[in-house]
Amino acid sequence: MSKEATKDETGRLIDLGRAVIRTESESVNELLGRIDQNFARACFLILGCRGRTIVTGMGKSGHIGKKIAATLASTGTPAFFVHPGEASHGDLGMITPEDVVIALSNSGETEELLTLLPVIKRLNVPLIALSGNVRSSLAEAATVTLDVGVTKEACPLGLAPTSSTTAALAMGDALAIALLEHRGFSSDDFARAHPGGTLGRRLLLHVEDIMHTDPDLPKVSKSTLLKDALLVMTEKGLGTTAIVNEQDQVLGIFTDGDLRRALDNEIDVHKTRIGEVMTRGFKFITREALAAEALATMEKYKINALLVLDDQKHLIGILNMHDLLRARVV
Repeated sequence: MSKEATKDETGRLIDLGRAVIRTESESVNELLGRIDQNFARACFLILGCRGRTIVTGMGKSGHIGKKIAATLASTGTPAFFVHPGEASHGDLGMITPEDVVIALSNSGETEELLTLLPVIKRLNVPLIALSGNVRSSLAEAATVTLDVGVTKEACPLGLAPTSSTTAALAMGDALAIALLEHRGFSSDDFARAHPGGTLGRRLLLHVEDIMHTDPDLPKVSKSTLLKDALLVMTEKGLGTTAIVNEQDQVLGIFTDGDLRRALDNEIDVHKTRIGEVMTRGFKFITREALAAEALATMEKYKINALLVLDDQKHLIGILNMHDLLRARVV
């Protein structure tokens, strides 16, 4: 806070910010009563589209339109944004008779959009209007109109699009998620549309993709002296070792944390067998599990490593927090 800012000024700014959030929240709540037959009709038009959903809008509505197009495209509805000004200078060729158009305009009288209407009509392309004026030229030309009008803008001057753009964005999200659910769009589908991001990695990456396997797996028998087990742990560098029987089935685990607790109890590492101090009730995971599931287990139980076992409890891998960090799952 600057020295010049008074307590009253600070309070005033906080009040103004809260007033904006309150006004925009009320505007979004008003949309609940407008999710009706027209909304369902708009959904069916998009579901029946054999081409793509073309979103268009001018100015701030255009920015909202770009977000809506991106959300549709990432949730199973092929979509992209076309700028209405560019459309009238050649980009209109992007629209085909198999497409659906979503046009955003708060006033419903945006000149650049109205210029496109005759061409859209000639192509016999369904037109979905998101407008704050259901009696506007755009609304009257549309196949279906979704009312996104607001009582007032959050801007005290009533000039800057604020509540109106928030309402339009919320309606676009409602369309996208309703379509997602109706199509049965899954988390795997979502991941395939986001392979390069954190979401994609969390949904696509499996434990077997990043786990350590032979010959990097530290494992010893339960009769191994603790000092020798520590040498194995140091050599493999995973901060843990599995304790296995003659059939290579896992009996327990010993970690850096177990070592600290053993030393606190003054255990003699030269005489103690690791089977005496290993953790028997250990957590493990399967190779087919998502890496995100491994992360959730580690966070829940506050552990840094997981053994990866098969159905017979044979050790087939080890995964630790560093592996998840390197894979950018965390």
